[in-house]
Amino acid sequence: MRTDTVPPPSLRPQVRAYIGIGGNLGDARQQVETALRWLHHLPNTAWVAASPLYRSAPWQADGPDYVNTVAAVDTHLTAPHLLQQLQQLEQRAGRERPYLNAPRTLDLDLVLYGQGRIQSPTLTVPHPRWQERAFVLLPLSDLAPEWVTAEMRQAVMGQTLTRL
Repeated sequence: MRTDTVPPPSLRPQVRAYIGIGGNLGDARQQVETALRWLHHLPNTAWVAASPLYRSAPWQADGPDYVNTVAAVDTHLTAPHLLQQLQQLEQRAGRERPYLNAPRTLDLDLVLYGQGRIQSPTLTVPHPRWQERAFVLLPLSDLAPEWVTAEMRQAVMGQTLTRL
């Protein structure tokens, strides 16, 4: 009998995860709203809340403006399994990855996974650039202000972000 396997979700502790959501192709607002509905149905995961929607200019990318939000979920999934679920939702929305920072129908980023710190070839948590992005910081502060300091907010003040 192997003892090094991951326990089933029902035996793992529940973790609060924050997911950055954005899109800038097609009807971006509709894509983001659809993604929020899909998150309600993730396995072994309970919906908590979402921030208001925001519009942002592309950051270190090309294309039209983005619609962004951050969602909070409580999950028994491991971080890699949650990421896999999020990537399946991106594919369902027609996400393509032709090049780095390409415009996209839907982008789902695992920003925070409890207090977890993960560094692997496929996943880094906290998201490596979350503190540099107003489109993550400000919606996150709507849900979990304890994660966002005044210094972080000040550092992204030059980035345009409009609440929808």
